Amino acid sequence: MSLNNFEQFKQIVNEKKHILITFKKRADGDAIGAALAIKKVLEQNGKKIDIVCDDFKIEKKYAFLTGIKDIKNALLDLHKFIISIDIKDTGINELSYDIKENNLRIFVSPKKGFLSKEKIKTSQTDFKYDLIIVLDTSELYLLANIYNKNEDFFYTTPIINIDHKSTNEYFGHLNIIDLPASSTSEIIYKLFEKIYPEFLTAEIAEILLTGIIHGTNSFKNKKVNPNTLAIAGKLVDLGADREKIIKNLYQTKDISTFKLWGIILNNLQYDKENDLVWSILTREDFKKTDADRKDLENIIDEIIVTSPEAKYILLLFENENNEIEGKLKILPAHHATEIMKKYNAVGDENDANFIIKNSSIKKAEEEILQHIKNEIKKN
Repeated sequence: MSLNNFEQFKQIVNEKKHILITFKKRADGDAIGAALAIKKVLEQNGKKIDIVCDDFKIEKKYAFLTGIKDIKNALLDLHKFIISIDIKDTGINELSYDIKENNLRIFVSPKKGFLSKEKIKTSQTDFKYDLIIVLDTSELYLLANIYNKNEDFFYTTPIINIDHKSTNEYFGHLNIIDLPASSTSEIIYKLFEKIYPEFLTAEIAEILLTGIIHGTNSFKNKKVNPNTLAIAGKLVDLGADREKIIKNLYQTKDISTFKLWGIILNNLQYDKENDLVWSILTREDFKKTDADRKDLENIIDEIIVTSPEAKYILLLFENENNEIEGKLKILPAHHATEIMKKYNAVGDENDANFIIKNSSIKKAEEEILQHIKNEIKKN
C-alpha cells in the first residue's frame, strides 16, 4: 500500500538526523510561522534542526514568537575542509598559522626530520544536513544566497517542498503542494493533525495561527475558505491567543510608522478601471518621519485591509542609493513577479520587489504604472 504525502514526510524525517528548514528571502509571517512550528515539533522527535533565511532580520511584529531569535541569516559551515598530515615518523613540535593577502598559511614544525608534500592529504566532510525542508517558496532561486551559493548541496540532498501556490515548480523529492490551502501554515496544521497530533500544544497552535492570520491578511484574501476558518477555530481551542496575535501583527506600530502611513495615504491614488492603488515616497519623507523601509511591508498590508476594492497595490520609494525601489502586491490570480519580470523582479505570485536605476521618482511612477496597466490588459 502506497503512503500518502504526510506519511512519506514522517518516514523521510524519521530516517534523518540534522535537518535544514529554509524559505524565500523577505518572507512573511506565514513562512516564519510554519518553519518555527516544524522546528519545535521535530526537535521533540529528537532531530537537530536549523532554520536559515538569507539576510533574515526580525521584524518587531514577529518578535513575540517563541524561537524566532534562533532563525539564522546565512548558511555557514555546510561542511568542513580537512588537512591530514602523516606525522608517524616526524612527530610535531609546533603548529601555527597566519593570513597573508587573503591566504591562510599553516606552519608545522616536526620534532625530527622533515615533512614532505607526499605526507599531506586534503578532504572534506559530508554536508552538515541530510534533509532540506523548503517552505512557502515556489522556486529555489527565491532562496537567494542560500541556494545560489550552495547549488551542489541542493542537488545532492533530499528536499521536501511544502507550499500552497499554483506557481510552485515541484522541485522537491517530496512535494506537498496543497492548492486549496490558504497558507503554508494551514498545510503544516493538517500535517501535524494527521501524524503528530500529540505535539499540537498551545505554543504550536499560536505560532501556526500567526502564520495563517498573516498569510491571509487576517482572513481577507481570496483563498480563505470554510476549512481555513475551521482550522483557525481549532487552533484557538488549543490555546492560541488570537487577540495577542492581532495586536502584535497589526496594532503595534511606532509613531514614525504612523507618520509615514499618513504621507502614503496623502499620496495614495486609485485607478478604478484597473483596480490599481499606488503611492510614492521620497527620501525626504523617510527623513521627516524618522521611519525605516522595514515599515513599508506593514503599510502595504494595511492598504490591502483598508482598500478591499484594490487588486493591485504598488508602492514606489527612493532608497539611500538614489535608486527607485518598487513593491507590487496583487490579489487576483496573476503572477506579480511575472508581471514585473522586465524589471528583474524578485518574489512570487503575490509579491514582487524590483529596482529602477537612473530615474526620478516621477519618471519611474509614470513608467511602472503604464507597464502594469499594459500587463493587466494582456491578462
